[in-house]
Amino acid sequence: MIGSLRGRLFIGLTAMIVLTGAIGGVFAYKWAFDEAIEIQDSALIQIASLAQNGSFNGGRPSPEIEEDAQVWLIELGNIPHGTSDERQLFGLKDGLHTANWKGQAIRVLLRTRPDGSRYAAAQPTAVRDDTADDMAVRTLLPIAALIPCLLIVSALVIARSLRPMIRLAGNLDARRADDLTPLPEAGAPTELHPFITSINGLLARMRLLMDQQRRFIADAAHELRTPVTALSLQAENLDSIELPEEARDRVAALRQGMHRTKHLLEQLLAVARYEAKPFSDDMQRFALDDVAKEVAADLLPQAVDRGIDLGFEIVETVTVRGQPVMLATMIRNLLDNALRHTPHGGRIDIGVYHQDGSAVLQIEDTGPGIATADLEKIFEPFFRGSRPEGEGTGLGLSIVKRIVENLGGRITLENISGAGQSGVRATVRLPVAANSKTNDRRQDA
Repeated sequence: MIGSLRGRLFIGLTAMIVLTGAIGGVFAYKWAFDEAIEIQDSALIQIASLAQNGSFNGGRPSPEIEEDAQVWLIELGNIPHGTSDERQLFGLKDGLHTANWKGQAIRVLLRTRPDGSRYAAAQPTAVRDDTADDMAVRTLLPIAALIPCLLIVSALVIARSLRPMIRLAGNLDARRADDLTPLPEAGAPTELHPFITSINGLLARMRLLMDQQRRFIADAAHELRTPVTALSLQAENLDSIELPEEARDRVAALRQGMHRTKHLLEQLLAVARYEAKPFSDDMQRFALDDVAKEVAADLLPQAVDRGIDLGFEIVETVTVRGQPVMLATMIRNLLDNALRHTPHGGRIDIGVYHQDGSAVLQIEDTGPGIATADLEKIFEPFFRGSRPEGEGTGLGLSIVKRIVENLGGRITLENISGAGQSGVRATVRLPVAANSKTNDRRQDA
């Protein structure tokens, strides 16, 4: 809380409001207390005026005054006599004084009549202080009620003022890792404009760096592909030469390594190609089911060699917008991944159908599945998981995700769990091209 800007603002405003309220309350209390004392002095003056022609003896309460007020009118006469308290009062000048009367402090007003007789209006200071204190405390109630209201208003103002910053952070968090489009300044407070400008500059530099990286990968892969292909041909030409058994094993290992290197270069070129900005003008309408059938037919011999049952569970005519090479690469990489992880005697089911207005490509295998800790990283380049199989490069699923995003779709990978069942289900959802069939598939539970 203290480390956040919102917390600091709220704590600072709270301290300022409470301190201001406390200081204001002290001054308000003192002012109200003094005003109450002055009002009571005025009351003594008015009471004394009423008694100008009256005569009271022994400090009896005035009949015009409520007994709760404890105001007395004391007749002192013309000469000092009586008790010591009366003589003390008689010796005071006309006006307001603080004195003692019967063992308690009083506030007294002395007056002299035209005939020379004197009288006094008196009130105990304890009663006066209690009355003034009660009136002063009441003046603090609005301030005490105002402070929490101000705190609530301050919290709301701070939250509303920081809302554009929170929206900006949410915009950044919701973006894909490769989305480097500039942040809009429209609608943002002017105080955030330098911050947004700095972020946009950083995004521009990152975009330039990523473009340079893509070009380097593409150029390096392209330059290496020619010599690797030549080396592969030379290795294949060695098959026609009589070689010792040990040499033939080494040539076989060499050919396998060259094949893997060639596959890696092709994947790197694909990454560089599909990480570039998609060109919607090149997109045409293609039947997704036809492309899936062609790719499955190409990989069927490989599946047969490994004893894997590769086939279609359901096929519907589905038309999407894209490029045939992109669609074929996407399906091939998914099937390659499934073939690599499906054991001998396993099964791979392919489904192409409509569902909820989208074209769906679904591939299920009977492999061991994906470790839960790997699911979040499975689409990262060169990530092969905690249980790597075969000669994969860790780029296939990254290429698939890039192609799917360029086509405006989304892909999910999930483990298949059940009684005696395991595997992975890859589901790709793409926008259906215009004029495509829209009959939806109802999957069995």
